[in-house]
Parts: sequence; structure tokens; C-alpha cells
Amino acid sequence: MDTSKEAIVTWCQEYLASLLEVPAATIDPTADFDRLGIDSAVAVALLIEVEDRYGVDLAPEDLFENPNLDAVATYLHTQSRPSVG
Repeated sequence: MDTSKEAIVTWCQEYLASLLEVPAATIDPTADFDRLGIDSAVAVALLIEVEDRYGVDLAPEDLFENPNLDAVATYLHTQSRPSVG
């Protein structure tokens, strides 16, 4: 699985687009989640899918610290990289 930041952003855009019933291209990865209309139910769904897909436990607080897809993708990319050594 591709865990590059760009691939994570694309997957998140597609996942959120399916939940929000909008085209993925309309989801700006630099827009804050509240601007995108993401409520707590959608946020929880995203957290669950991220954990299942990337094996990274993303807490609700992490969405406050990383309030847009670009920031979340950066966080996931750094957390999902295999350990060296």
C-alpha cells in the first residue's frame, strides 16, 4: 500500500467524498474540516477507516491538532513509515 502523503490525501478525499456525496475533486485538502462540513459522525468514521487502512490509531484530538486533510496525511505518513533498524 502506498503511504506517501499524496496517496493518503487522495484516499482521504475519495473516502470523505463518498460519505459527503460530493465529487472528490471538490474536497480541498487544505480546508479545515469544519469548512468541508465534516461533523463528528463523519470524523469518527474517518478515524475508524484510517486505523483499519493504515494501522495508525488516530485519536479525535489528533483532528484538532491536524485540522485538514493535508495535515492529517502528513501525520499519517510519518506514523505509518516502517521503523528502521
